[in-house]
Amino acid sequence: MDHVNSRLIYTGLNAGRKPLASVVAGHGVRFVLADGREVIDASNTGGPLGHGHPELMEAARRALEAPVINEGWAWAEREDAAQELIDVAFAGEGDWVGAMRFALSGSEANDLALSFAQAITGRRPLATRERAYHGMAGLARAMTVQPQWHGGLSTAGGGVRPSPPPAEVRTLPGPVSAAWGGTGATAPLPDRLSGAADTLDGVAAVIVDYTQGGVYYDGEYQDVVAGAAREAGALWIADEVVTGLGRQGRWFAFQGATSRPDIVTLGKPLGGGIAPAGAVVVSKDIVDLMSDKTWQTYSTFRGHPVAVAAARAHLRIVQRDGLVDRAAHLERLLEKNLVALAERHPGVARVDGRGMHWTVELHGPDWRTWDGTATGPPLASRVAARALDAGAMIGTSGEQSSLFLAPPLIIEEHELDKIFQALDHGLELADRECR
Repeated sequence: MDHVNSRLIYTGLNAGRKPLASVVAGHGVRFVLADGREVIDASNTGGPLGHGHPELMEAARRALEAPVINEGWAWAEREDAAQELIDVAFAGEGDWVGAMRFALSGSEANDLALSFAQAITGRRPLATRERAYHGMAGLARAMTVQPQWHGGLSTAGGGVRPSPPPAEVRTLPGPVSAAWGGTGATAPLPDRLSGAADTLDGVAAVIVDYTQGGVYYDGEYQDVVAGAAREAGALWIADEVVTGLGRQGRWFAFQGATSRPDIVTLGKPLGGGIAPAGAVVVSKDIVDLMSDKTWQTYSTFRGHPVAVAAARAHLRIVQRDGLVDRAAHLERLLEKNLVALAERHPGVARVDGRGMHWTVELHGPDWRTWDGTATGPPLASRVAARALDAGAMIGTSGEQSSLFLAPPLIIEEHELDKIFQALDHGLELADRECR
């Protein structure tokens, strides 16, 4: 199929107008391509249990018998799912968690959380960190400051034309981290965030994510930002759309620090890959603040029966099969092998990650100078295409020189080895260009 001339407007993880491959089916941790090949799905945060998981599929089938019930009516299954999410995923968090509501996606969850924060505080400005991505819906799009995903247009020869943001957005310096290679700024964290108080003055909320743009960080960064938000009278939101429910080797990335958010947003993995789903989880303090108020927002399809059933089945499987601890165990294997590849390939500039989400950054154009003017596929996409030839579909961040790996949590170690072999093959192309 000629995707360039398709009636479908194409976009994708891998930059360029031509898709990396055409997928026709999937099972376990593998995609089946249109040409008959089976390749390992190495970059899919929305499919934590792979493809065609029988328990998820059965849950979805049963849910088809449920009534068409919108968010405005009480429905026991939805209420039970909310309780189960808090009991299972937030176990051990004490009485910090207050309540939740479902959303249609991670983008919508972030938009809901941000607009909610504006309503609570009576403030309009919002803040995030450098190179953040929070989605493409409403205020979530405004907070997507990573230039590769601005929601506007990139023209070959015309640069970038971003869509005007619907809110005043302030940006904090991003964290600096690497398991191997360059780390950029080396100033101590307190020095780099010394202006946070001024940045957050009068802000309704600051939202932080834990992977976007290949940027990862430890608890210190979160605690400093959370402290600055508290001093400014702003709420802080943990965007766990990618990292929530086990991806980083714990139920939530924010649990790597001592601070606790006012709001947590969930998305991608919540529905187990069977149904799109998201959620906004608020603290007990927020619930108490709302005791004499009603949150005036409503949706026909939030907490749809299929999404609710998929979320409950997904939670049970993750808990029963110990997949959070498994992700923590596989983190060591991923780091060891990716660092070894970096040491062997001069085309690699940096490696970093947590749990089962890792970024391999290549030598090439800096993300700050990206302007969408390249006429051919960028280096990262060409490396990914070569890796695909060797049996693994690896994504990029829609930019010139970053690849990310986020395989299903159910992947076996021998299947991870195949990803490393395919990446090894792909990086030979980056080495040639680096020389």
